[in-house]
Amino acid sequence: MNSVDPFRLVVTGGGTGGHTYPALTAVRTLQARLAGEGRALETLWIGTADGLEARVAPAEGIAFTSVVTGKIRRSRNPLKLASPANVKDMARVPLGVVQARKAIDEFRPDVVLATGGYVAVPAGLAARLCRRPLVLHEQTVRLGLANRKLAGSASRICVSSESTLQLLSESARQVAVVTGNPVRPEVLSGDPDRAVQALQLWGFNRELPTVYVTGGAQGSQQINELVAEVLPWLLQGANLIHQCGPANVEGLRARVAGLPDDLEGRYYLAGFVGAELPDVLALADVVVSRSGAGTLAELTALGKPAVFVPLASAAGNEQAHNARHLQEAGAAVALEGEVRPEGLREALGPLLADADLRRGMAERARAYGRPDAADRLVDEILAAASGRPVTGAAGQPGVPSLPR
Repeated sequence: MNSVDPFRLVVTGGGTGGHTYPALTAVRTLQARLAGEGRALETLWIGTADGLEARVAPAEGIAFTSVVTGKIRRSRNPLKLASPANVKDMARVPLGVVQARKAIDEFRPDVVLATGGYVAVPAGLAARLCRRPLVLHEQTVRLGLANRKLAGSASRICVSSESTLQLLSESARQVAVVTGNPVRPEVLSGDPDRAVQALQLWGFNRELPTVYVTGGAQGSQQINELVAEVLPWLLQGANLIHQCGPANVEGLRARVAGLPDDLEGRYYLAGFVGAELPDVLALADVVVSRSGAGTLAELTALGKPAVFVPLASAAGNEQAHNARHLQEAGAAVALEGEVRPEGLREALGPLLADADLRRGMAERARAYGRPDAADRLVDEILAAASGRPVTGAAGQPGVPSLPR
């Protein structure tokens, strides 16, 4: 291949931000790396027509094509696995493989990168049929269902945590590399003073710690309810930025009406935090949130103490595993099961009262953060394209192991 030929990458994965945004960050990082070498990147994203990736890829100027796929509804009951809905969806996968194979044959990529989600299965299988190197990226501690199905076809399995290695089969471990979970560069460049200016947080007492509460883009009714129940107590010892979801603003505003002026000045309620997020994270001393893989990657890269309230309905109970994973390392607090307001108070109280405790948790969180994860993943994409052998996790110096 001529050195000035464009590098051709197929990306597959999506459905949710947890699969979509790591892929997008990898594409941006690869594009910058190649540009520095005088090469162009041509990318084709294979996704579903109704997934998040169908909006994100075109908005980023990335060519997009959709294939059909099926969502496999998990159950320990074999009869439920054989439900009509599952059988119908599984029957769609072969058609998706045919569609993906046609797209890959025509595009002729150097590498196919799969980041999980149901759409990754047909595209990943098509990569094998087309004899194209397949690089998998797993965001969570345990391999997701799609990546487990594709592991036998992969040239590289890039994982976010060294703890994942011991959960892999012997054959999968031979091609596994710890890269971390790509974090958007802008998240790492926040400025706390910019957050104060942008959000006009004039009532905040900067001598007190600041807590950032988020339930994701749509908010979390569970987290919102917990925070509302402890709000007067919380504002006695902290400032609070509460991202509650657009549909929940008015209800919460009514619930917290009547706060004393000094406490009200320390409370900032927002339906959504957009471009200001890096600055808000820089200002935050403690974060209360769900424990999706992307959230963990960002908070550990930044070294932020966190109280996690895992989403109980997350596929494979992954959020609980993620939160427990960091709690066992002393890098976060995990509130699982039926969480009551007293539980949130008990988790936050010591962190708000003790700056040394926050610093210790921050240092332990930072030890598991990998702000260079996107560059590591790009290294493996380029290595797979060139046919270089896998160096393996043992070649990753300074990567701490977490307890199981």
